[in-house]
Amino acid sequence: MLKKEIVWRDILESAIRKKQFQFTQKDLAQKYGLSSSTVFNALAIPRTQGAITVSGRDFSVTDVEKLLYIWATQRNLARDIVYQTSVPMSAREIEGLAPAGIVFGGCSAYAHAYGNSPAEYDAIYWYADAASLAEIKKRFPKRTGRANFFILKEDPFLKRFGSRVTPDTQTFTDLWNMKEWYAKDFITAIKQKLFP
Repeated sequence: MLKKEIVWRDILESAIRKKQFQFTQKDLAQKYGLSSSTVFNALAIPRTQGAITVSGRDFSVTDVEKLLYIWATQRNLARDIVYQTSVPMSAREIEGLAPAGIVFGGCSAYAHAYGNSPAEYDAIYWYADAASLAEIKKRFPKRTGRANFFILKEDPFLKRFGSRVTPDTQTFTDLWNMKEWYAKDFITAIKQKLFP
């Protein structure tokens, strides 16, 4: 993920989960080891589009849903894919073979977070670090055919939001960027969780 996306995820999760709408650029920069200019630049698009209001070094979220859609439309899921293959198993069978270190993304994240799924799915998206990726390649070797198994590069801060599934805001943005037809059903379902 890009550095601006790390900033957006933090802001969105704080606004939705903790009802925190006021932030300082300095605090976010320190929290993620970023420069203040990186945080300032991350706020440029949301500021221009009216999702946040900046006053000096402080800023506030004025439209959480708009910020979520900004992230969703800016996200490039394909850029983060580090491994993909075809796995001739059902989604549940693949998920049952998940190594301990991965983080479920996409439809799998929703299904594991909420114990159900609004539609059947066959494309699996997981986040993994380098150590987990080696184990994944052993369990799911490269095969020809339609790719239905995707590993995305895990950013170093992802597990701060939970150890096994992506936070709902990230699940939404990843689903938004998936090509599979059933992603729309999951988007509708998770939007209801985010904005009941």
